[in-house]
Amino acid sequence: MSGSLRAVVVGTGMIGAVHAAAIRATGAELAGAVASTPERGKQVAEEWRLPESYPDLDAVLADDSVTVVHICTPNALHVQQAEAALRAGKHVICEKPLATTVADAERLAELAERTGLLLAVPFVYRYHPLVREIRDRRLRGEFGAWQLLHGSYLQDWMLSEDAMSWRVDPAVGGASRAFADIGSHWCDLVEWVAGVRFTEVSARLDTTVATRPAGTGASFAATGDGPRVRVRTEDVATVLLRTAEGTLGSLTVSQVSAGRKNRLWFELDGAHGSAVFDQENAETAWLGAPDGARLIVRDPGHGSAEQRRLSRLPAGHAQGYADCFHSFVADAYATIGGATPEGLPTAADGVRSARLVEAVLTSSALLAWTGVDTTSETPETSETLETAV
Repeated sequence: MSGSLRAVVVGTGMIGAVHAAAIRATGAELAGAVASTPERGKQVAEEWRLPESYPDLDAVLADDSVTVVHICTPNALHVQQAEAALRAGKHVICEKPLATTVADAERLAELAERTGLLLAVPFVYRYHPLVREIRDRRLRGEFGAWQLLHGSYLQDWMLSEDAMSWRVDPAVGGASRAFADIGSHWCDLVEWVAGVRFTEVSARLDTTVATRPAGTGASFAATGDGPRVRVRTEDVATVLLRTAEGTLGSLTVSQVSAGRKNRLWFELDGAHGSAVFDQENAETAWLGAPDGARLIVRDPGHGSAEQRRLSRLPAGHAQGYADCFHSFVADAYATIGGATPEGLPTAADGVRSARLVEAVLTSSALLAWTGVDTTSETPETSETLETAV
């Protein structure tokens, strides 16, 4: 099916280039892109070796040969662009957050369901083979009832007081930055792997860099000159969580932790055993037992069927983020063709994430435990919860 798909990427920054590479890796046709300006469009068309650069999204939607639209633009544009694409009969892969409000995310999910089109969200850390291995072992009851779920997601790209991004502006990136941007990935991953739903949160958000350069880029990063604006989104977050079964969890999120480039780490502690995964060392996972601990290695010759399926390279040949993204896009395209691959994150997962972000923001504002809306669970979610212990 992939070979017959024609895809267009809307938004040509770093993540847009990742989508473009994944599209080609599946064997689908990268038909073009939509950039922020005509000049940028010409530059990208040359860099990405594209047949053309579409002048705007309307031109993409008017092209009946385009099957799927990848939305990689700033967060505030996602709802409008995804809705237009769905109404034009296009399948959509939309970068998270699906929307910056719960109501908008729910509206998009309802539209996708009504039209019968795919709306997928790249929670791609699900696609590490050893993540699948840990999940499979949980489904087989290896860990027992959960005792504690904990971890962190740490980066340092906003550590400098002169670092700037459109994500800092709540009008463009949304009311939450660090938690919505990366904490959402941790929550999605742990909920899916552990088979739980976080039903309450107690969160604290903090801004450690009070002002940053005005604008959306790094134009002042070299000298620190120019006007500065007050930062209104968080650099760090700490979150206590409680599952529907009463299990406690904790999460630390930071975009200002020196030396931490993309450290998504979790530990799941059960009555019979524990599991640890570190995204920066994705070729191994740590398994704990009462009588000791051991490392397991990604190996397409051993382990669960899903670990083997997603192992694109022989053992000892490191896989990483790009491989996860390629596998995610391949599963999304297979779904468009009628397949039902395990674990594809879709609109329901985007809604779930929006609800968690809303609860975290509310909890931090009220300084109180806050419930997370868990209504409208899909049949797939219900099945996952039933097999959680």
